[in-house]
Order: sequence, then structure tokens, then C-alpha cells
Amino acid sequence: MHRLYSFRRCPYAMRARLGLVFAGLQVELREIVLKNKPAQMLAISPKGTVPVLELVEDDGSQRRVIEESRDILEWALRQSDPHGLLNTDRASASALIERNDNEFKHWLDRYKYADRHPERSQLEYRQQGEVFLQALEDRLAHSTYLLGDRISMADIAVMPFVRQFAHVDREVFYSLPYAKLQKWLRDWLDHPVFQQVMVKYQPWQEGDDIVIFPPLTQRGGL
Repeated sequence: MHRLYSFRRCPYAMRARLGLVFAGLQVELREIVLKNKPAQMLAISPKGTVPVLELVEDDGSQRRVIEESRDILEWALRQSDPHGLLNTDRASASALIERNDNEFKHWLDRYKYADRHPERSQLEYRQQGEVFLQALEDRLAHSTYLLGDRISMADIAVMPFVRQFAHVDREVFYSLPYAKLQKWLRDWLDHPVFQQVMVKYQPWQEGDDIVIFPPLTQRGGL
């Protein structure tokens, strides 16, 4: 079984887990503690960030390591895409994810950790991040999801980061003039797949019983 090293609250790891659940795939989950990363993960991915997906052959030998959340998402959906998440404008999806991962993530980090970036105020960082929020709001004014009336890979890739932005100050976020985006996020937070990926697991240690993600009873349960 393939192995996923993950950290529950990391938006990149959320993205990867969402992709696996929507694809109906199961992996061995190894939940980590960022302050105490397991040597087994660092041995296959020295950069030390999650998620990391270790693809394993039937005989247990390593086939490949995928170290980026977007690559894990796309790999999962190429294996199985029963809900048609790849059946979308791939160029638009790619551009939106790129903007999220570069422009928006830059301002999100500074908004969340404004005390570490005293060059500007937290308000200014939030306003810079709102440029992307407004772009999402504009899209959602015309459709239920970011690229139409069906969930696409763009929704899965972007949502965890909007969630993180909102959770910096939820009262402020829900007071902002982005009613469509706020509903989109609320719907995602209530979505059964998102609730599956946010189940808490104990940090993995060598010798622990294997944890299957998602559990068999939840696999593909939408």
C-alpha cells in the first residue's frame, strides 16, 4: 500500500488527502509532528515538508516519491476520477492554482504571522490577500464552484488556503463583502469528504499498527 506522510492542519496536506478521497484511493497514513519529523520521511524526502506520498510496489519496494501536494492531487485523479474533477478547463485550473500557491500564499503567510513580518501591518497583508478573494468571489458570482457548476480540482486545491485565511480571524473574514465565497467555504467545511480528511489521528511511530486512510467504511463516501 502506498504511504502518505501528512499533517492534519497543513493546507497542502489537506489538498493531497482531498484528492485521494475524491479519487477513491486508500493509502497507509503516517500522521507526523512537525517538530519531530520521522527519520523514515526525511530519508525519502529530505526537504522535510508534507505531504509526501511514497508509491510502493506490490513486493514492498519503493517505486517513486511524490513530494508536492499538487502533484499528489493530480496523480490521484489520474488513477481514478469517478467524479470528473479533471473534466474542466485545465488551463484555467492550472492558472488559478498557480496564483493561489504563489501570490495568495505569500500574503496569507504574512497575514497569519504578521508579527514575523513587521514591514507592513496585518491589515495591509489582509488587504493584499483580499485581491485573490475578490477574484474568487467574481468567479462564484456566476457558478456554484470555481470553474463551473461542478467541483473541479481547482476547488480542492484552493479551498484549504481560503480556510486558513478565514481562520486567522473568522469574525473579520465573515464580515468582509464576499458572500458567495463565504457560502462556498461554509459548504466545503460541511462537505462529508472534507470532514473525512480532517479526522484526527495519533502521530505515527515505528511499530504502530497500520492506519488506512480513508477507512474502508468511508472510502469514496460522498
